[in-house]
Amino acid sequence: MADQHAKDEAAKNRIISHMNTDHHDSIVRYLEHFCKVPSWTADSGKMTDIDLHSMTFSCGGGRKTYSITLNPPMTSYRDARERAVQLDQQALAGLGRSDITVKEFVPPTGWYAVEFAIISATFLAYSQRWWFAHDAIVHHFLGSGFAAFSWAIQPFLFLGMVGIHSAEMAYFVHYRLQKHSVNPRSFLFWQWMTTTFIEGMFSFRRFDALLARKREEKEKQKH
Repeated sequence: MADQHAKDEAAKNRIISHMNTDHHDSIVRYLEHFCKVPSWTADSGKMTDIDLHSMTFSCGGGRKTYSITLNPPMTSYRDARERAVQLDQQALAGLGRSDITVKEFVPPTGWYAVEFAIISATFLAYSQRWWFAHDAIVHHFLGSGFAAFSWAIQPFLFLGMVGIHSAEMAYFVHYRLQKHSVNPRSFLFWQWMTTTFIEGMFSFRRFDALLARKREEKEKQKH
């Protein structure tokens, strides 16, 4: 009896360590779906215990705990992997998420870097109207005609860019980042969101290319 108890404890410890180390994204989804924990809070989630009847998690450094009842209960800890996968599939479906989790950022390189630089320069150049005033820096270096034209369009161009890129960013957050389990508390989320605000559709293209590679890798693993 004591020997079986020791084996069960060892199995529990392995499961907990494995889930916290390799399947943190699944834990976050469990908390979001089954326990209705907000994404921001769920990102700090950790598995703290498991038995044949339930899984226990904590958030915020252990300040709050949550439990998920396993129905039906497991017959042994050998069932844990299959049950964890089933719970994750339920969470994905309930949250409307994809089974592909994005865990990496693809920076703008090559032509993407060129367009990133051009758009960034445009944002910066047209952020201040006084630069285009008579006798200001643009007037002296690029001529009065360009300065006068830029003075006239600056408010419309700058606010238009901010408005359009903000809308693109909001769409990207909902239909790309959230769908693929990129948590708003992560640095990865802010990397993608910031570059999307600057680049707009070009960031979509890199993200979608990353998804295509991941889908291809996932299909290869099935064969």
